[in-house]
Amino acid sequence: MITTISFIKYTQNKYWAFTQMSLAFPILKSTPGVVFFKLLGTGAGAGFSLFPDFSTYSILCVWEKELDALNFFNKSDYSISISQKAFSRKDFFLNTIKSHGEWGGESPFISSKKRISKDSRIGIITRASINKSRLLEFWKSVPKASRAIKNANGVMWFKGIGEWPLIQQATFSVWDSIESVKSFAYGNGPHSEIVQKTKHRNWYNEDLFARFEIIRSEQIFFK
Repeated sequence: MITTISFIKYTQNKYWAFTQMSLAFPILKSTPGVVFFKLLGTGAGAGFSLFPDFSTYSILCVWEKELDALNFFNKSDYSISISQKAFSRKDFFLNTIKSHGEWGGESPFISSKKRISKDSRIGIITRASINKSRLLEFWKSVPKASRAIKNANGVMWFKGIGEWPLIQQATFSVWDSIESVKSFAYGNGPHSEIVQKTKHRNWYNEDLFARFEIIRSEQIFFK
């Protein structure tokens, strides 16, 4: 299996893009080869944000095989409609290295057991469903978490994503190497403090962490 995550930016047709959060659901559900998918909004700026970015949306899919993904991106009517309305699309093709936790009661990312190169770029997805009783506490810690990843060595790009504002949040980040990821995840610093706090304060009722090798990425400009 292969995972893709796309970030689609609009300078026009923003209302159409917003409606796709629900209208595209049956399209993705009936797309050949899709075994898991999520239609996601994004946060303003680069990290978590209380404010949505109405110019950018994301589609996350797990596919039975890479050819299914390529057929969708290059040939499907839906992909063509996106190309006619969007400004750009950034696609990441991902091979799962490691994943733990669940997303909506599912464990969608299955490790391929493939050995990766030290030079491979790494993609990270973190996702959480936040306990409603801990929302205020969680969001008070968001600025610190965003600064931690922004200032981390080796991070190349990151964006907040989510299904529902405030209560279901995620991030996708791109790193220059697996060593940079390990240094950030396991070193002493703000990120480690926040991770410990989430456990002790029971912030989440469901969470997921997945690490990927980025097989390739491309950005397409339509206008």
